[in-house]
Amino acid sequence: MARTRYTVVGLGELLWDLLPGGKQLGGAPANFAYITSVLGDEGIPASRLGQDELASDALLRLTELGLPTSFIQEDEIHATGTVKVEVDAKGQPCFEISESVAWDFLEWTREWHTLASQADGVCFGSLAQRSERSRSTIRKFLHATRGDALHVFDVNLRPPFFDAPILSESMKLATIAKLNQDELPRIMQLLGREHRSDEVSAKQLVDMYGLKLICVTRGSGGSLLVSADSCSEHKGFRVRVVDTVGAGDAFTAGMVHEYLRGASLDQMNEVANRVGAWVASEAGATPVLKPGGVEQTLAGIG
Repeated sequence: MARTRYTVVGLGELLWDLLPGGKQLGGAPANFAYITSVLGDEGIPASRLGQDELASDALLRLTELGLPTSFIQEDEIHATGTVKVEVDAKGQPCFEISESVAWDFLEWTREWHTLASQADGVCFGSLAQRSERSRSTIRKFLHATRGDALHVFDVNLRPPFFDAPILSESMKLATIAKLNQDELPRIMQLLGREHRSDEVSAKQLVDMYGLKLICVTRGSGGSLLVSADSCSEHKGFRVRVVDTVGAGDAFTAGMVHEYLRGASLDQMNEVANRVGAWVASEAGATPVLKPGGVEQTLAGIG
């Protein structure tokens, strides 16, 4: 009998996006976990906050979003992370990321080991691995999952917080790697490979690391999915973009939701682009569903 609900963890940086209009809870783990839950699975953020007002606000916000807080660690020394976000005229965000904050000190605990063993999927990124401490913890988490658990490496190249070894080791630990069309040539360069086209480079990465799938997102231009023996392109959906903060995380959540259910590449592409476009058409990374629920909300896209 097919599973109807999966446990999927967003692992890494939990922080506040300090936007021109005020602060919003952000970081890939929370954004991803929220959309995962909206789509009907159990989305669980796993991260670390300080002992400050921002941490209290974050825990309250997670609760409001219907997300569990039991795997959010508390740091007595380091502050809760923040990112100053400025959005340009096209809705594209620019980031100024605070350093040496709580999520740089993720701790490997008995509770996280239990969570890892129960997870059907884990989404992790490159940014949360900028510190040796968190990088080690993330890798222990991935190694503690079941052999059939899905590992999604969501590349997030924020200079100067990445290098070739981090990218390569993360690819080795991944089932799926997701990156955008601007990151792909940069990654190929870092790995000492020539970038001739999105499809050729994606296929090379699949072969090099034994990946099940590479996803190349193209913003409003849709996305490309490449596996060992197939590929799928989607043109994306035309929407009025409010801001793109969290749209990539929403795309990932949609793709994972479909992958866990054995969907075709075309179906994964369709759902992931629709979910990402919905979030881009709303303010912030955690918009509220319209009356009628997820089906009605997503039906209004495109």
